[in-house]
Amino acid sequence: MTEKMLGIDVGGSSIKAGVVDVSAGKLLGELIAAPTPRPATPTAMVPVIAGLAARLPAARGRIGLAFPAAIKQGRARTAANVDQAWIGTDGAELVRQALDRPALFLNDADAAGLAEMRFGAGRGETGTAIMLTFGTGIGTALFSAGHLFPNTEFGHMELNGMDAEKWASAHVKTVEKLDWPEWIERVNVYLQRLYALFWPDLFILGGAISERFEDFAPLLRSQARVLPARFAGQAGVIGAALAAAEADA
Repeated sequence: MTEKMLGIDVGGSSIKAGVVDVSAGKLLGELIAAPTPRPATPTAMVPVIAGLAARLPAARGRIGLAFPAAIKQGRARTAANVDQAWIGTDGAELVRQALDRPALFLNDADAAGLAEMRFGAGRGETGTAIMLTFGTGIGTALFSAGHLFPNTEFGHMELNGMDAEKWASAHVKTVEKLDWPEWIERVNVYLQRLYALFWPDLFILGGAISERFEDFAPLLRSQARVLPARFAGQAGVIGAALAAAEADA
């Protein structure tokens, strides 16, 4: 029997949602999305999340909500690409109040990493793996022997006097009109720094830009293996649903 769970992935530019078959780790039907409101406050965002959930009635029970922040004891502790009003907010409780359904609130890159390690590019990896999601910022998730070390924020590692994500994210590539060689040279410097600190066996490159992996793969330099995320822009939604299902188990 297919177990259907709702996954929602909040990003700096859009909020995505989908119904996930958590036993198979795959999306059922299409991924739907809405623009992230400006300003991206809890008050503005919750109606958007509720609207997406209403369009996906096939999924019942707990909702997985992936969010771009460090999450401790169910509350957002950072707010790099959303409004600062999120800091200290219990995201699961906001969803419960709005939808009368329980929710699990977790870091968005951790959610994407869970999807990739269970069913995607990292499946079967027994060493150390780092998931990197390139989008508005750079999200990161660290795994050792398949176990997640939650809430890593390697996108905020200092590079050239600034946060790494302010120098090497996909958003920066677009804003600065960098071509593939220019952008990947920045990514290579970032990977080299991560490798020197954590000695991973595998980097998984995610975010929507991973769908263009073949365009830039020959330019990558890394002492660790580098693979594109299998689920690309779907990974956060799938991983959020997987985490919600485990919370119900």
